[in-house]
Formats: sequence, C-alpha cells, structure tokens
Amino acid sequence: MHLSQKNRETVDACRFCWMCRHVCPIGNADGQERNTARARALGLSMVIRETETLRNVIDNVYECSLCGACTEECLTGWNPVALMLEVRRQAALEGIPSKKIVAIIENVEKFGNVYGATTVDPQLVAEIDSLPSTAETLLFLGRNALYKNPDGAANAIRLLRKANVDFTVLKDEPDGGFALHFLVGAAEETRRTMKTCSERLNSFKTVIAYDPDDAKLFLREYKEWEIGLQPEVKTWTAFLADMLDTGILKPKKSYKTYTFQDPSALARDLEETESARKILSTCGNLREMFLHGKETVLAGHAVMEEYLPETMRLVAQNRWNDAINTGAEVLVTASPAEHAALRKTRPTDIELSTIEEALCCST
Repeated sequence: MHLSQKNRETVDACRFCWMCRHVCPIGNADGQERNTARARALGLSMVIRETETLRNVIDNVYECSLCGACTEECLTGWNPVALMLEVRRQAALEGIPSKKIVAIIENVEKFGNVYGATTVDPQLVAEIDSLPSTAETLLFLGRNALYKNPDGAANAIRLLRKANVDFTVLKDEPDGGFALHFLVGAAEETRRTMKTCSERLNSFKTVIAYDPDDAKLFLREYKEWEIGLQPEVKTWTAFLADMLDTGILKPKKSYKTYTFQDPSALARDLEETESARKILSTCGNLREMFLHGKETVLAGHAVMEEYLPETMRLVAQNRWNDAINTGAEVLVTASPAEHAALRKTRPTDIELSTIEEALCCST
C-alpha cells in the first residue's frame, strides 16, 4: 500500500493512542472497538507491514464518517481523516472496495448522485422553475438537498424570494463532488467532477452553498486542488445571518426553545459556529447540546446510509438523546443529510426544523 510519509507516520502514531476513542460517532453508535481511529490505524499498520491485506480491512476504512471528531480531539496533531481519504483513493485505484461501495460510485457516474435517483421532487422543481434564468447570485442546493431534503430546499428558495433577493438556482445543477470526494478522495474522477462544477459556477458573482458539505468543498478542497472558483462563496447560515444584520430579515421572537445541531463541515472545517446561533437567538431561546460547536457529534450521513443504514439510525438516535436532554422544544439542523437522518428517527416529544423553517416560523 502506497501512502505519503505523513500518513505513514499517522498510522504509527494513532495505533498506540486512545485519546479520541470516546468521540467517534460510529463507534459510540455500534459499540464496536474496530470503529475508533486507533483500531483503524492498527489494521492499516498490519497492511503496511504485510501481515494483512488492504482488501481485508477496507470495509473498516469505509466505516469512518470523516467527521473529524478524532482530528479535533487529537492533542498531538495527527489527522486520521487525511489518512482515511488517502487509503480510499489507493483502494479505488486497486479496485478493492466492496461491491456496495462500487455500486454507489457507479451511481455517481451514471446518475450524478449516489442514490441512483433520476427525478427531483415536483414541488421543488416548480420552485426552481419560478426563478429568473439569470442572476448574479446562485443558490447551490447540492445533491443531498435535491434528493434527501427537497422540502428544506424549497423553503430556502421561498425565504429568499420573500426577502426580495435577486438569485437563481440552476435547473441542471452540476455535482459539486462531495460524494466522490468522500468515497475515493483525491482521485481523477473527483477532480474532473469538481472542475466541471467550477466552470458552471464561475459565471456568478456570489454562490450560496445551502449544504455545508458543498461549502467545505468549495472553500477548501477546490483551493487545495487548484480548481479555480471565482465567485465569492458563502454558507447558507452566514448568508442568512448577514441578512439579519442588514435588516433584510426581521423575524419576530417566537419564544420557542431551540437547540442546534452543528454540522461538522461547518463547525470544524470552516470554523463557523456563531451564524446559526445568532439566527436562532433572534427567533427564540437557545440551549446547547452536549458536545456542540467545534466538538459537535455527527447526526447522520447520506452516503453512509446507503451502505450502513442501521449504524446511521443509531447515530441519529444518539443525537436525538442529546437534544432531548437539553429540554429544548425544537432541534434545528443546517445539513440536509443530517436532517434526513433525524427525520427518520424523530421522537414524538420534540420537533425537528431546518434553519430556514425556524426563520419562517418567526417572520
């Protein structure tokens, strides 16, 4: 197995340490010792030392959500996420991933999404069709919103239209590259997908990324891979917070009690934690969950649900327990994938809302 020197060092460092064991959402959900950064590094150290094959440990590599909780917790500065991405790229090059993973990758290539979906919700299509064909500002919905949370996407469009924002949504929106990046890392297929997307987006002055996973790609991976993206990219939550500051949005306080599920891409990767809290504090009262902000815990993952549905159900249930323990009335999300997972597992005694739905209820 060919790994960079840095990731070889990560393997040797992580296989001895237990410091991040308690923060892995997958390990905490399924109770499997194999689902810790240490255990994955142990398996990969055996591959490097040729006492095991990558084929025999690759399923464990794909059980990592790449949420970055272990990297955030690591006091010695190692990055298991970068390691997992490089191993996935190497596995894809060698044709090692399981049939389930290969089928998902083929869905991306055939249909442009991991779900193999060929149609978008008619109500969302109608909202998109109602927009002007050209504008300086683009709302980029992303694959998870289009196929997993079309109601949230439609509400986002309605909110911007109500606020008289001059914007549009591409009717044939390109794939931003998140799923391929997650599945095969920095492979040529991922780079080509990102390049195609950037070419479509470069005709706009501003791009609002509705999904934090897309925002992370646009603001970080595109730059790291030297993919030219000319528009100013804003996260959905930051854009809404800016509209509050300028008085475009003037919500009335509802006095509901909210708690916010920080998406890891937003809180850890982009270090944005205050925009959503500013919004929710304007709408009502805010209570924090155990492990929030940069220490947030995963609540769902749309790609992983395609091959680990039971584990994802447990992950979502664990986060619901954290939300209920705050005593809040409403759990608010800013991630279409997490919203979809939480919707499937919602208890009867607490509500679920997207950030734009919370604003709409208060406006």
